[in-house]
Amino acid sequence: MRFINNKIALTFFLLVFSSAITNAQEIIKDSAVVATKKIQSNQKQKIDGVIATIGDYIILDSDIDKSYLELSSQGNSVKDITRCQMLGKLMEDKLYAHQAVQDSVKVTDSEIKGMMDDRLNYMTEQLGSLEKVVKYYKKNNEEEFRTYFFDILKEQKLTSEMQKKIVDEVEITPEEVRNFFKKIPTAELPLFGAEMEVAQIIVTPKVSDADKQLVIDKLNGFKKECQEGASFATKAVLYSQDPGSSTNGGYYKMNRRTPFVKEFKDVAFSLAEGEISAPFETSFGFHIIYVEKIKGQEVELRHILLTPSVTEASMKEAKEKIELIRKKIESKEVTFAEAARSMSDEKETKVNGGALINPKTQDTRFELTKMDPSLYSQVSNLKEGEVSLPLLEDEQGKKKYKLITVTNRIDEHTADYAKDYIKIKELALKEKQIKTIGKWFDEKIKGTYVKVIGEYRDCAFTNNWLKK
Repeated sequence: MRFINNKIALTFFLLVFSSAITNAQEIIKDSAVVATKKIQSNQKQKIDGVIATIGDYIILDSDIDKSYLELSSQGNSVKDITRCQMLGKLMEDKLYAHQAVQDSVKVTDSEIKGMMDDRLNYMTEQLGSLEKVVKYYKKNNEEEFRTYFFDILKEQKLTSEMQKKIVDEVEITPEEVRNFFKKIPTAELPLFGAEMEVAQIIVTPKVSDADKQLVIDKLNGFKKECQEGASFATKAVLYSQDPGSSTNGGYYKMNRRTPFVKEFKDVAFSLAEGEISAPFETSFGFHIIYVEKIKGQEVELRHILLTPSVTEASMKEAKEKIELIRKKIESKEVTFAEAARSMSDEKETKVNGGALINPKTQDTRFELTKMDPSLYSQVSNLKEGEVSLPLLEDEQGKKKYKLITVTNRIDEHTADYAKDYIKIKELALKEKQIKTIGKWFDEKIKGTYVKVIGEYRDCAFTNNWLKK
């Protein structure tokens, strides 16, 4: 594994360590001087404690101490991170932010305010009130705190957008993947953990048109009452069957990248501010949406979800259907994949013979140690090709029956180019990304004002910050 560590370590260090730093910076743990201060172009005087200048940004000696505290507070070990390494990482962040401004990377005030609202909601929940948050940060008042926090979040957003811009432009060809794999000595090929591939068949109890209409009529009634002055938020608290939003009045904030189902997003972005939608259907049930505010590309809305009731007769019919499907598979009348394609009610998986896609990797393989616990409990005792008994699931009030099978088990093994192409491609892409980032730093450092002061000039930085 030494080869992989040498070739890929820097990649994982930047991706993982950068994430840790970014997460840590989101919640500052003391009242030290703000880590980032903008320098005016005509500022000449020396600021006490400044140890580095990157373009328009400075770093204070206390920022290094703060970063150690922040990482520790997140449960990360800092014993092997030197002050020079920490300074190097802070300088990288400042260069990203500085160059983002030079490249006119767009970060809107509404985006930052949205981020701030989310963070403040979280911190308020943790500490009990906004006043306690302000006191915790040792600010004199809410306005001072918001100004301080806004600047921090804006720099973080600039940094992340610049990083994303660089990495997203990197692509890799099959030939590059093959050459990457060939360079790894046989004795140092990576070891991949045990995995499995899983497929499922879903049968959803049918809901009658009459039951659907009852829900639609009820939602239309809510809409009329709200248009006449009733509180939409109160209706959501009292009646919505969405556990994720009913307690806060059905509230959601979203943009076009927010992972909501297409039907929901289509309706949300078709409404004007203050408008209430007609009832519409998604895979979760029937909804109405009320748009409270439109801020640039973001929409603040409230919604009410109602799920039509399923009769006992429909449940019985669905169970009998899935038992019959299982019997046909067991008797070899049809294969599991054939049954999924022709009889499953889940459109996302039926076209692939019921095969599940790992949402983390977009591959069909699930690593056992990283598998969702509920899924693992359903398949861990199944032999390859064995079909489970019908399983009843209830997701947000929607009941369904499921058959599940393990279509392939892959034992722990040394990397194989043909079998593990997707994983090898991911490693090769990460290596290429880090090389691209390295070239970017070399180029941008040459054209940016950089100054390191005092004892930190003796640091052996990864990047050529001292321009030697």
